Amino acid sequence: MKTDNIDIMLRKEFTVDKLLVKVYDNRQSMGQAAADEAVAYLKELLAKQDEVWAIFGAAPSQNEILAGLVAAEGVDWTRVHALHMDEYVNLASDAPQGFGNFLRRAIFDKLPFASIEFIGSEGDPQEKIERYNKILEEHPIDVVFMGIGENGHIAFNDPHVADFNDPQRIKIVDLDQKCRQQQVNDGCFAKIEDVPEYALTLTVPTMYSGRRLFCVVPAPTKADAVRATVQGPVSEVCPATVMRLHDNATLYCDSDSGKYIL
Repeated sequence: MKTDNIDIMLRKEFTVDKLLVKVYDNRQSMGQAAADEAVAYLKELLAKQDEVWAIFGAAPSQNEILAGLVAAEGVDWTRVHALHMDEYVNLASDAPQGFGNFLRRAIFDKLPFASIEFIGSEGDPQEKIERYNKILEEHPIDVVFMGIGENGHIAFNDPHVADFNDPQRIKIVDLDQKCRQQQVNDGCFAKIEDVPEYALTLTVPTMYSGRRLFCVVPAPTKADAVRATVQGPVSEVCPATVMRLHDNATLYCDSDSGKYIL
């Protein structure tokens, strides 16, 4: 398959429980394939409903799919409302590491969204929880663009705080050591001491509530997490395994992240 002068090379495709898994030859193929399928889904939704509500993950792992969405043609972004899934607590609002700021640079400032609801990294976390709760209560989520952490987290639901039956839609959590170290590994912070210890995150049920999940996971640092997601038991020990229960979720890997499942 070829799209926009990019050869899309699919290495392997299979299903585990309900989760569709696709492993591509390289990171660019993975991201472009995910973007192409997401664009088709967005167009399908917009053809039959007035607006779409979408959640976006902020991480270097999402660079390729976000770039593909920005470059796509034919999506009426003026009818797409955007939220993001997590944010640090007590990080300066202009800090480049802020997830809202990452998404501004990657996609939010580049497309004419109907609205963009930022969690925000400064101010009272409880006020942010109440505001996001109201949005999530009033607007069912159509699509989630997400990744998996090195510890198997989705959003900032690290194993020690993940709850598949969480009664909350959004909550404040403490970040485990592996999660904080990932932020250093990703080049977002110089050292682990600089990484905030707390964050606000959409909970596992909120993420799971999305009608369609596009989960994009490249790089060798994610290979263990991908293997646990695909081959391990479905449990909060690896929060990403919840996707195996979802009716419409796809996991996109490159040959590095998917090396143990090829």
